[in-house]
Amino acid sequence: MTDFFDLLFAPYKEYPLHLIILEISGFIFAVLSVIFSARNSIWVYPTGIISTLIYVYLLSHWKLYGDLIINVYYFIMSIYGWYIWSRKDSEHHSITKISSMNAKDSLTCVGIFMISVIFVSAVYIHFGKFTEWWAYVDNLTTALCFIGMWLLAKRKIENWIFLIIADIISIPLYFIKGYTLSSILYLFLTIVAIFGYLAWKKTLQNNIQTA
Repeated sequence: MTDFFDLLFAPYKEYPLHLIILEISGFIFAVLSVIFSARNSIWVYPTGIISTLIYVYLLSHWKLYGDLIINVYYFIMSIYGWYIWSRKDSEHHSITKISSMNAKDSLTCVGIFMISVIFVSAVYIHFGKFTEWWAYVDNLTTALCFIGMWLLAKRKIENWIFLIIADIISIPLYFIKGYTLSSILYLFLTIVAIFGYLAWKKTLQNNIQTA
């Protein structure tokens, strides 16, 4: 068991204490954000904003530019989503309700994917990071997360599918990079996201039946 924990956390032996504390804090707020998202609660955004700000700092220190771009985008989309989710009608009911993607949404997702791949590729080329194999995988997960966050802001149930795929890919990716806590975080986020998808699906079905 000791050997197992040594394998998992060996990279942290020479890691500055303040960065460990920040990574744990980012971990906690990211978990809270996904839990609130699964509950369809607007608190997904303030907790998510705190987590993204922490990870922007950490990722700039780690020089993981694709992941850093994801979190900057998360921050922007969190502000946008917070505004969208907080809008109420005359009876104080949320204007934006859980729904499914339509043809227009699909085209937008294709556009987001293409722009993301081009933009992140340009960033990696600029910093000379395409020498690492994981940069290509990082590019893919960035594009998936961009789509997922946009769909979350629009309260589209398919956001969970894109985020689950990105989370699953990120589990071994972060472990290989040496960031075990973040790898464990993505494992937990994958599990919560699956439950979130099922909860949103149930709510969507109930809304359709009562419409």
